[in-house]
Amino acid sequence: MRLLEATSSEKLRGGYYTPAPIASFLLKWGLNGKIDSDILEPSCGDGVFLEQIYKQKLPYKSITAIELDPGEAKKAAVISLQNADIKIMDFHQFCNATSKKYDLVIGNPPYIRYQYFDKTQQEDAQKIYAHANLTYTKLSNAWVSFVVGSSLLLKEKSKIAFVLPAELLQVSYAHELRKYLSAYFNKINIISFQELVFPEIQQEVVLLLCERNDDASHTIEHIEINNLDGLRKLATNQLKSKGKKIDFINNKWTFYFLEQNEIDFLEKIYSHASFSVIGDYANVKVGITTGANKYFTVPYSTVKKYSLQRYAKPMVGRSVQTPSVCFTKEDWLNNRNSKVKSNLLVFPPADKLAGNEGALRYIEYGESLGINKGYKTGIRDDWFVIPSIKVSDALFIRRNHVYPKLILNEANVYTTDTMHRVFIKDGINKNAFIASYYNSVSFAFSEIVGRSYGGGVLELMPSETESIFLPYKKDNHALIAEIDKMMRNKADIDTILKATNRIILHENLGFSDKEINLANTIWKKLSSRRLNRSKISKRDFGL
Repeated sequence: MRLLEATSSEKLRGGYYTPAPIASFLLKWGLNGKIDSDILEPSCGDGVFLEQIYKQKLPYKSITAIELDPGEAKKAAVISLQNADIKIMDFHQFCNATSKKYDLVIGNPPYIRYQYFDKTQQEDAQKIYAHANLTYTKLSNAWVSFVVGSSLLLKEKSKIAFVLPAELLQVSYAHELRKYLSAYFNKINIISFQELVFPEIQQEVVLLLCERNDDASHTIEHIEINNLDGLRKLATNQLKSKGKKIDFINNKWTFYFLEQNEIDFLEKIYSHASFSVIGDYANVKVGITTGANKYFTVPYSTVKKYSLQRYAKPMVGRSVQTPSVCFTKEDWLNNRNSKVKSNLLVFPPADKLAGNEGALRYIEYGESLGINKGYKTGIRDDWFVIPSIKVSDALFIRRNHVYPKLILNEANVYTTDTMHRVFIKDGINKNAFIASYYNSVSFAFSEIVGRSYGGGVLELMPSETESIFLPYKKDNHALIAEIDKMMRNKADIDTILKATNRIILHENLGFSDKEINLANTIWKKLSSRRLNRSKISKRDFGL
């Protein structure tokens, strides 16, 4: 997995390469004693997989290695392997042109967003998707087309083994890929790590191992290990277990971190009459995009300094500034008095600012900082006029630690894009809507539909938030006062859920204690896995 965050030449070609233990393990699983394999490496980089083949004297019939960057391909070509063809070209082009089929496709494809492809690459990637009867979207990523293209180049009985970002398991743009792999391969194994195996980046990776055979079944299995030391000790025969039956309805693979009885329980929620999704009760939108939060969100001292009272709107922008399930006017005043950024500056167009020296001085100050030259601010008629200013009924924290918070916006404050705005639909009791969210089933689904990052962060985008299952009931409105009181008294979330589960799941829905415990165990398992992940220490991974 080679991460692309900017347009530098280093990152355009990729810069994070596979640790030797991973390359060694994937080869061991992929070859499994076979001596006449035709092997394809679609993005060989400087040749870490080739080097492991050479060092371990692994038998094979032929090797084809593709690398777009001539400098990296030159390094790979130095490795003395017989019947190895190093091709300097883009994999998409190679995939569409070749007629050769392979026993094993193995590698660590680049992580490059669609917009960084040149026109030819985009066209070639679209051809690969069309050949697989998939829809190519501009949200896609190079690693997706590498996996699809590689599967098209396989023999009837064959394997792929890839290092991929953990986004494979959950992001929407990989939805079609997950469905495709589930139907195309008979057995899928996912290996994940509790620690980050790439010390340079906060990016979780998984190992994807897929096998085609003459079996009619389609199964999937997940194994989680601590780190690369654990991978060294993992026997490949552990991947031969039957696995779990693939669910072709569920669109995320996060399910498969769970045991079969836990998966069965969650699948029942999909058809449970008392559960619907948040999107049935509310519209979730991104927070206000200022283009420069550090400039447009200010403490009250700045408001006074520039006499900006007319343009300062109450706002909240951080989870730590929301002490409870209800954000009140008193909470906002406490934030303002504690000198945090509690005001959003909402300026009118320039023709309505004449004579306001304070506002003009602050705008001039912003221009001295170059705020007017930012991407978002630079495309506005008046760079300091923020669009889409609207107060929402509730707030949903975009990036979360222990659990994602849904908060009633009693103070009618604005928020930036650090939080989502939740607009509750007509006829829905706001207090009941908020209270109904605080249960172990909804928390479990927040982990399933969201995405996790290094450091234990759980992020949910608006569409993902809308897909969280919710047991809404109007009578739950009375619960919000109890939840608010417990939060303000610093009760931990386990204590809160014990009380809310009793009402929401047991009394309202008739869930047994065993079912409630199972729901809580699922949430705990998924959230603990995320929270316990830490950045791996730098070390020498050479074999």
